[in-house]
Amino acid sequence: MLKDITLGQYFPINSVVHRMDARFKIIITMLFLVMLFWGQRVTTLAAGLLFVIVATACSKIPLKMLVKSIKPIVPVLIITGLFNLLLLDGGKTYWRWHFLKLTEEGIQTSAFMIVRICLLIAGTSLLTYTTSPIVLTDAIEALLSPLKKLKMPVHELAMMMTIALRFIPTLIEETDKIMSAQKARGADLESGGLMQRVKALTPILIPLFVSAFRRAEELALAMECRCYHGGEGRTRLRVLKSGLRDYIALIFTLLMFAAVILCNIFVKF
Repeated sequence: MLKDITLGQYFPINSVVHRMDARFKIIITMLFLVMLFWGQRVTTLAAGLLFVIVATACSKIPLKMLVKSIKPIVPVLIITGLFNLLLLDGGKTYWRWHFLKLTEEGIQTSAFMIVRICLLIAGTSLLTYTTSPIVLTDAIEALLSPLKKLKMPVHELAMMMTIALRFIPTLIEETDKIMSAQKARGADLESGGLMQRVKALTPILIPLFVSAFRRAEELALAMECRCYHGGEGRTRLRVLKSGLRDYIALIFTLLMFAAVILCNIFVKF
């Protein structure tokens, strides 16, 4: 299961989306998230699905990678979907047993929630799949640069967010290694009750925290040895440049966003 978590990974492929300005990709992703949660109609989910399909096709990211990014949250989707399906009131009632009931609103809410979260994970995963951590840091810093007038440490904030995102795959790999090592020593991590499983996580969490702090110390030492002192006076290897494809993608997203708003106002399904 841990190997299926692909959050924070970058796949260097020569595609239109990879060559886009990272600032535009962040703005488009934010518009996609707002669009996804703004509308309460089927047309909203259809627009979100169209966005993910077009973005995936243009990025050349294999479909199995998007499925792999959704796979770790399947248990959460099943549990929350069942709660919404069996506990919500409203509309026509199809089945009832004590306090459990299957209603029209429960079916609709459960289906909307599952599809919306899947599209959310798929759409946001494309951002990290197609943008390297360094470029992502520069883009976040550029978008937050107006806050520098308020004396906010924009560069440090962008750096911290990107480092945290970058270390997710590393910590997942480290956790998998620790679990394999503990199993080889005879640790039982899967049997027993809930409390026993929680106690069994202790020999995993302690080495993981030690490893995480060690990596953080090594990273801080490496940055200090390279005379890193924040964003003042720093130059960049790659300067962010926008092009025609960036504006076309932004216009396409804005048109889809406007269509979703209009459908949410005038369309009744």
